[in-house]
Amino acid sequence: MAKIRITKKFRFEAAHALYGYNGKCKNIHGHNYKLFVTIIGHPIADPTNVKFGMVMDFDDLKKIVKSEIIEEFDHSVIFNKNSPHIELANELIKNDHKVVLANYQPTIEEMIVDFAKRISSKLPSQIKLHSLKLEETETSYSEWFAADN
Repeated sequence: MAKIRITKKFRFEAAHALYGYNGKCKNIHGHNYKLFVTIIGHPIADPTNVKFGMVMDFDDLKKIVKSEIIEEFDHSVIFNKNSPHIELANELIKNDHKVVLANYQPTIEEMIVDFAKRISSKLPSQIKLHSLKLEETETSYSEWFAADN
C-alpha cells in the first residue's frame, strides 16, 4: 500500500526577543505564526475501522499539536531562559502574563526543532512526522524535514 502525506495548518500569535542580536529583533515584538505539520503513513486498510482510508484523523493530529504547541505558545512571550530577559520574564509571570522560557534562542529555526521533537514524541508508532514549516511573516519561514535529521 502507498505511503501518503497529509498536512494540517495551525496558527498562533506570540511575541519574542532575540537576546544579543544586533538588529531590531532584539526588541520584544510579535508575529502571527503559521505552522504546517505534515505526517506520513499508510491509510488504514481495515474497512471495519471507523477511520478506514485515513492516514490519521485530522482531529487526532489537531489534539496533539494543540496540547504540545498551541496551548503553550499561543499569546505568549518567548524568551531564552539563559538571557537577562529572565528578570523581565519573572516580572511578567508575577503579573499573570503567559511566558515561555525556552532552552534556546527563540528564532524560527530553533522553535521548529523544538516543535518537531514535541510532535514526534506524541504520534502513534505507525505515523511519522515528515516535515514542518513555520512561517513567521508572509515572506519568512523555516522548514524541518525528517529526512534531513
